[in-house]
Amino acid sequence: MKIVILDTGCANLSSVKYAVQRLGYDPIISLSPDIVLSSDKLFLPGVGSASSAMKKLKERNLIELIKVCTQPVLGICLGMQLLADYSTEGHVNTLGIIHEKVRKIPDCGLPLPHMGWNQVSPKAGHHLFRGIPDDAYFYFVHGYAMPLCSATIAETNYGESFTAAVQKENFYGVQFHPERSGLAGAKLLKNFLEM
Repeated sequence: MKIVILDTGCANLSSVKYAVQRLGYDPIISLSPDIVLSSDKLFLPGVGSASSAMKKLKERNLIELIKVCTQPVLGICLGMQLLADYSTEGHVNTLGIIHEKVRKIPDCGLPLPHMGWNQVSPKAGHHLFRGIPDDAYFYFVHGYAMPLCSATIAETNYGESFTAAVQKENFYGVQFHPERSGLAGAKLLKNFLEM
């Protein structure tokens, strides 16, 4: 199986690569259209701000490339947020795959950004969370979030509920970092790779 981690220029690619390698796979880091389009699974990692990430994707000619992918794609953290239409972080249009806006997490008296372990409640029976206990803990680091929407497949509460995972057709996204989430995160990555 050909697994590609998209070289977005705005992510810690090595942590995702090592997490996939620990599962027995040999991922490639690339931004070559031929390699990306011929992959069986594609990871879209991202850290930092939405505006700087979109600038990097544009500079690397990756925006349209991502949109035409037909294989399963997993956006991680900012990578999930970029699947939305728009982010109020930098007031930037994003990839437009999931028709929702990403907004700053409201101040509900909890420390911001949202950093650390939190419970994730998936929709019953979703294959991305197969074999993972209900309300398992995953590791989050973010100040912006996608509201609950029709594409939400898992949610988390931090003062108020927000989308922890999404799916629209072949595009999946997780707001947390599965590569830093212990056994539950490893199982989620394995479920994605075995789709």
